[in-house]
Amino acid sequence: MSTPNPPRFAAPNLPSLRQLEYLVAVVELRHFTRAAAACFVTQPTLSAGIAELEAQLGVPVLERGRSGVWPTPLGVELAERARHILAATSDLCDRAQAEADPLSTTLRLGAIPTLAPFVFPRVVRSLTAAHPRLRLAVREDTSAQLLARLRDGRVDVAILALPFDTGELAVQPIGRDELVLALAPGRAAPEGGRLDPARLVLLTEGHCLREHTLVACGAAARAGELEASSLLTLVQMVAAGLGDALLPALALGTGLVESAGLQIHRLQPPPTRTIALVTRPSYTRPAVSAAVATALAGILDRPAAA
Repeated sequence: MSTPNPPRFAAPNLPSLRQLEYLVAVVELRHFTRAAAACFVTQPTLSAGIAELEAQLGVPVLERGRSGVWPTPLGVELAERARHILAATSDLCDRAQAEADPLSTTLRLGAIPTLAPFVFPRVVRSLTAAHPRLRLAVREDTSAQLLARLRDGRVDVAILALPFDTGELAVQPIGRDELVLALAPGRAAPEGGRLDPARLVLLTEGHCLREHTLVACGAAARAGELEASSLLTLVQMVAAGLGDALLPALALGTGLVESAGLQIHRLQPPPTRTIALVTRPSYTRPAVSAAVATALAGILDRPAAA
């Protein structure tokens, strides 16, 4: 008695990866011509791809008007999911290529602004010397923006300072960076090494060093504090006598602190932040992230606690 053939089901008319790429580009750029250029296709090709996607779904994903183009609520949701699909697909293809030559790839490396100026030159120099086939593209951004770029595949590995909520991403602590007290020239160090929260110059919201500073001095966020949008501005504000600040010890010896003539005092016990590598769980180049970890560990004073 012959075994009956199992029933066959027609595969749904699924969107292509190319269509998803078109949708993400239009949602991000809100412009068909610029989105087409970003995808390296003509505008009619991109428009046709979006129209076909909408026909497959049976609903519009974009609203078009004389003033421009913008996504429908469904279009926003689909674009967000498409980013994750495209990132996972890229990692899958990268996994196959990694079998042949794990360190022959382009590494998109990110770091936060309070680390990038001090780790990028040394990490990049170390990586290119040890792995000449490895190509690097570096990006400086805030922790939240780097995590978003990691999730949608625009960054492969990010160098962050913890504590910071990284969600489902993979985190590898590498070492610790001490925070040191920077004072204006001639200003006396605080008695007993106690920080005065009212005198602290902080980075603006979005910089994790702001939160690390507040934790170090036991202060909650408060209205009216002096703020700086970058480490360079913060250093200049301290040099002008407007307040005190905690700076990463990695900045010492780079010229940033020395050129401003700041006094540096090490606190006891020293406040620290953990420097870590963050990647997607689906990232398929462990040899690359291991190479970054080795280079970064070489410039940190102490290993992170397990």
